[in-house]
Order: sequence, then structure tokens, then C-alpha cells
Amino acid sequence: MKVVAPKPFMYKAGEKAVLLLHGFTGNTADVRKLGRYLQKGGYTCYGPVYAGHGLDPAKLKETSPADWWQSALDGYNHLIKEGYNQIAVVGVSLGAEFSLRLGATYPVKAIVSMSAPVKGKSSEKLYERVLDYAYNIKKMQGIKAPQIEHEMEAFREEPMESLEDLRSMIDDIRELVPKIEVPIFVMVGAKDDELYRESALYIHHHVRSKNKQFKTYENSGHIITLDQDAEKVYNDVLQFFESLSWS
Repeated sequence: MKVVAPKPFMYKAGEKAVLLLHGFTGNTADVRKLGRYLQKGGYTCYGPVYAGHGLDPAKLKETSPADWWQSALDGYNHLIKEGYNQIAVVGVSLGAEFSLRLGATYPVKAIVSMSAPVKGKSSEKLYERVLDYAYNIKKMQGIKAPQIEHEMEAFREEPMESLEDLRSMIDDIRELVPKIEVPIFVMVGAKDDELYRESALYIHHHVRSKNKQFKTYENSGHIITLDQDAEKVYNDVLQFFESLSWS
């Protein structure tokens, strides 16, 4: 089966722009429907794909958190080059981490943080995510189970040393949270792991933003943009943006 590689998307609408950032081992499918929803509300939306995130698991191992961050930053700069000077940032999981980093270090209109961790998981747990990603990609490509298992044996033997860098990056971003002053909406799923639920509370309590909102989605897990409460999430993001004073 031929599987189409995920691509960046640009949904143009008004002068107000939103950068949409996906999660680790995810792709633009994490935020594409939200982008379409916001476009209908009058917001131009751009969603980049991080380096190494696509259809070849080996490519993921060849990249690092610094490369993924650069992809997010390139997305922000893409909107600047396109002439947008009012940019809000929305991210889920790792994308939420990048949203926080952008909001602390670059001019942004607002932040929506979904399921962001402020404490990195162990390298072993992160590597499990990579292995799941590799297995699922091979399955989508129509490779038979015995062949997948054979290929996965070799894949498991190849380390991904940059995962320790990801833990360090998340620790560094946690230190930036108290520097955030722009409006922020912190979202998390009630069915998500405790690490993410505690992280959401930490972010909400430690930002300096005068305009800050917090909401838990009772029927959702980690990727709340694709879970049972997705429509509520989309509407809440739109209403949050509508409540802001855009120049």
C-alpha cells in the first residue's frame, strides 16, 4: 500500500495567523482539522512538519530535538515572511513545548498549550514511542507481520541517542515558563497520563500572564485534537482567540 507522506499545510483566511505544531512522532494530522476549523473562523493557519517526521522511521533517528525545534521556528518565520505580524501559537504535546518556548522568546499574540510535558520521560519510554511509530508506519505500508518483526529486530538494535537531548530540552523549556506573559490557554485531557495533567497545572500556575485559562477535557487522552472532545477543543480555541484584542 502506498502511503502519502505528511506535508505542511497553509490555510489562508484573514490577517490574524496561527502556527499549529504537532507532537513527537506525530505529523500535521494532529492539528489539520483544527486548522480548517480556525480558517473558517477567519484565521490563517500554517502547520509545518518536523524534520525526520514522515514515513521513514530511520529518518527520525537521523534527526534531533534541535532539528525539530528548528522546524517549528522555521514555521514561525514562514508566517513572518508571508507578511503576518500577529501570530498565535498552538501546539499539542511536543508542539505545546515549542509553543511555550516561542511564547517566552519570540513575539507572539497568544499561546494554546495542549498536553505539554514539563518533565521529560525516560529515554527508554521515549524510545518505546519511536518503536511504536516505526511499527505502525510499516503496518500502514502493508508490510506483513513476520516481515515487520524481522525489520523491527534490526531497528531496535540502533540507538537513538538524541532522546536524552529531548529530556534536557524539556527541562530547559520548564525554566522559561515563568517568563511567559502573553495570553495563554492551557488544555489537558482527563484521561492523559498523570505527568501531563500535573504539567498542565504547573504551566498554568507559573506563567506571568494576566490572561490565562485552564481546562480539562473529561473524555480525552493525550492528543486532545483528535479525541472524543475534539469539537469542544476546536471551539474553545476559537473562542479564546476571539476574546483577544487583535490590532
